Amino acid sequence: MVLVGRIARPQGIRGEVIIDADTDFPEERFAAGGSVFVERDGAVAPLAIAAFRMHGGRPVVRFDGIESMDQAETVRGLEMRVPESELGPLPDNVWYHHQLLGSRVRTKDGREVGTVVGIQGPTERSILVIDGPEGNALVPLVSEFCRVDVAAKVVEIDPPEGLLEVNRGNWRGKRQESEGAERGDGVPASDRARRGAGVPADES
Repeated sequence: MVLVGRIARPQGIRGEVIIDADTDFPEERFAAGGSVFVERDGAVAPLAIAAFRMHGGRPVVRFDGIESMDQAETVRGLEMRVPESELGPLPDNVWYHHQLLGSRVRTKDGREVGTVVGIQGPTERSILVIDGPEGNALVPLVSEFCRVDVAAKVVEIDPPEGLLEVNRGNWRGKRQESEGAERGDGVPASDRARRGAGVPADES
C-alpha cells in the first residue's frame, strides 16, 4: 500500500475532513466515488469517498457514513493508503516518491554516496536528500547528471565538481538553525519541506 495522505481534522459540522495530501494528484486520488484504506483498531478497512472539494489549497473530503463533526473526529490523524496497482502511469523520467526513497546513490565512477532518505522541493525542481558516511547531502534530481534504476533501487549521479561538498555544508547549516530554534536560543528554524516531488511525482 502506498501513502497518499493523512486526515488532518474535521472541517465544519457535516462530517467533512481536511486532508494533508501526499500526492500531486488530489483531484484524481480523492475524487467522489473512489476509496482509500485506513488502519483502525489493528484492522485495515476501506473508506469510500462521498464528496471532494478544494479549500484554501487543501483537499476537503467527506466519507460515506461520516456525517457529523463527532464522527469525523474518529478518523482524525489516520493515514490513507491505496494499492500500488492503482497508481497511474507517469511520463518518462518521472517517479513516485516511494520508488526513490531507500535507493542507493553512487557516482558514475562507482563511489558510494549514501541512501535517499527524503525528497524536497516543488515538482519541477526536486532535490534528493541523501544520508551518507560523510553526512547528509542535497542533490538536484535532474536528467543532466542523474540516472534512476527503479528496479535496482539505484540512483547513479555524475554531479558537477564540488556539488556534493557545497550541499553538505548547506544541509549542516539548515540543521543547526533548526536545532537552535528547538533549544530556544532565538535562531529561526528553516522551513522543512514536508513533501516535494521534483522530477518525481509525490505519491510516496
